Parts: sequence; C-alpha cells; structure tokens
Amino acid sequence: MSEIRSVFQQQNGYARMHDLKIAGIHTRKIAAAVKTGEIEKIRPGLYRLAEYPRDQFSSYYDIYAANDKAVICLVSASAFHELTDYIPEETSIALPRNYTSFAIEYPPVNIYYFPEKHLKSGAEFIITDNGRFKVFSAEKTIADLFRYRKKTGDDIVLESLKNYLSRKNRDINKLLEYSAESGVQKQMMPYLKAMVI
Repeated sequence: MSEIRSVFQQQNGYARMHDLKIAGIHTRKIAAAVKTGEIEKIRPGLYRLAEYPRDQFSSYYDIYAANDKAVICLVSASAFHELTDYIPEETSIALPRNYTSFAIEYPPVNIYYFPEKHLKSGAEFIITDNGRFKVFSAEKTIADLFRYRKKTGDDIVLESLKNYLSRKNRDINKLLEYSAESGVQKQMMPYLKAMVI
C-alpha cells in the first residue's frame, strides 16, 4: 500500500488510473485497495486516498479533481462566501454550455451550463493545504443568483444581497459590472437602492 499511498500524496490525495499504472501499480491492486476502503472511487478512473485529511471544502476538491472546468456557483458559492445560512443538499456547479457529460459518484451535484463568457468571468481559484477548486466571486454569485432566481428562489437571492451589502469590503461597482454582464442589472437595481439607502 505504501507505493499507492505515495502516488496519492504527491497529488493532494487524488490519483487517476493512468497515474497509478504509470507508477507500476496493477489494476488488481487498485481494485483491492478500493474494496478494503484504503482508496475511494470518485468517478471512473479517479480515486481519493481515504485517509487523506478532509475539511469543509472536501466535496469541492472532489468536484475539481473530477473536472477542472467545474466552478462552484449559485447557492453553493453563496454559502462558501457566507452570504446565506442555507446549506444545499447538492453542490451547484457551472460547466461550459457545450459540455455533454459530467460523471461523479459523490458528492451530489446540480449542474448549470453557462455560456463561455459567463463561465470565465468572476471565477476565483482557491488553494488550501488539502486541495484546490474554483468558485465564483461574491459579486458574480449575486448576479448569477438574480439570473437564476426562478430556480434558486427569491429568499436566497435577497438574503445573499443583503448580507453582501452589510460587509465593509463590499464593491458595489463590481456588483453592478457583473449584474450588467449577466443582464440582470434592471432587476437588481430596485433592491440595491432600497438596501443601500
């Protein structure tokens, strides 16, 4: 198991079947490690070392390891930025509109397909001691919540906006920029004016 463990530790607790084969580890050994619970299957061809340190962002690391184009968005991004108290059962992720499939066994995900220009704008790359992932900025998240408010619900949209506006480091110009880019500035302005005054 030490040879398997070293491959995983070099890659923040994750390894692809291809990497394990290059390291000379036979598929039978990998299957046995999955069966004993030493490694966990994230999706076909992607595994995680079970004993690797976990934290509150572990599901985000799993998603990024499964697909580095995935960006944490909407309600999940709002929770990440502490703009809402609501903790969703599924992690909301954004993928390119032309992307056809995304397979992951855990965590459960809710996929939104964004146009390329909306996917690149406002994405932040987060690196911690235990892994990495992408999440939309707080301002971009609020604009997207307004854009998808029929799916996310007005309560989360307004709670997120209110909590954002109460922050000392708020950037209303950036918020307006993202809302214009997302085509929701007209819908957001009445709420913004009421909450800022």
